[in-house]
Parts: sequence; structure tokens; C-alpha cells
Amino acid sequence: MAAASRSTRPLVIIAAFAGSLVVGLVVVLWLLGGLNKVAAPSSIGGPFQLTDQNGQTVTEQSLKGKPTLIFFGFTHCPDVCPTSLFEISQVLQAMGPDADRLNAYFISVDPERDTPAAMKDYLSSFDPHLKGLSGTREATDKIEKSYRVYAKKVETKDGDYTMDHTALIYLMDKNGNFVAPFNLKRKPEEAAADLKRYL
Repeated sequence: MAAASRSTRPLVIIAAFAGSLVVGLVVVLWLLGGLNKVAAPSSIGGPFQLTDQNGQTVTEQSLKGKPTLIFFGFTHCPDVCPTSLFEISQVLQAMGPDADRLNAYFISVDPERDTPAAMKDYLSSFDPHLKGLSGTREATDKIEKSYRVYAKKVETKDGDYTMDHTALIYLMDKNGNFVAPFNLKRKPEEAAADLKRYL
């Protein structure tokens, strides 16, 4: 009996040590916020209040009931923004009548220049389902923070400025929750078929 208890003692010690390592790791991850990162998608999005190109107020409640595509940019953007908006327009056209069951927002990161009138003029070149949203500097900062958007003013040599910004297409579900970045680098028909799964 004594011999048996002596032989099992190392196993008990090893098991206790392993258990304490697991508990310690969980505590460290929790303290560092590692466990919270598992639910990162749910932390994208939040309350906002902006104005569309027709002067109508749009809030986070406007996302409810329809899946939503959101793209952040600005009207003076030389290439990335018009390219992305053109690709979104192609997808909306490929959806046919189902495009009416979707929200598509172009949100300005340049509130100093992108008034509702400027947004309306700019978006006249794209699919009419696209709505352009802008607001005050404070409102813009708030939505950039809640959607984890990077945007920074960069001075140019001619005394003007451009904007560096996140070029992600956000897909939100019918409850206004972030699903995933939406891939536009495929045939419009493929992207449209993907979107229809969320209608």
C-alpha cells in the first residue's frame, strides 16, 4: 500500500501542476483581454447619427431589418473609393429587385468637405441604392471609433489634403450586427448570390 501511494504521488503532483497552469493561463488571458477578443465582431458597430445626401437622418436603427454594406471613404478620393463604389454598384445591379431589400452606405471620413450636397453630386455616378452619409466632426469621429476605422488627414504639397483611411467593406446582418468583411474581388453575380443569403 505504501509503495502504491508513493508511486501515485508524482502523478498527483503533475496533475495539480498542470491544472494550475491551465487556470493561470486563463487568468492571464482574461487580464490581458485575450478572452474578450473571441467576440471581437460583436464589438464592431454601435450608435450613430448622420445625414444622407437627401438631408434625411440615418442612425444605427436604420440598419435594422435589412442586411447592410458599409464603406468608409471620401469624395475627393482619387482611386480606391470610386473603384469600391463602382464594384458595390455592380453587385447591387446583379441583385436585381432584391437590391431594394439591402442597405448600402458610403460614409464620409472627410466631414469638412463632404456635405450632403457634395455627397449627392458624387453618388450620382453610382447605383441609386447607395446612400452617402456625413455628419459633424464629432459624429464622424464617433462612428469611426465604433467601427474601428482608421482615418487620417494627410497634407499635400499644393496646400490641400487627402485622407488615408480603412478601405474595408463591412457586412452587417438584419439586426445591425457585424458579420464579416465583404469580398468584392469576384464576379458581381457571385457576390450578389452571397449577399442574398442574408436577406
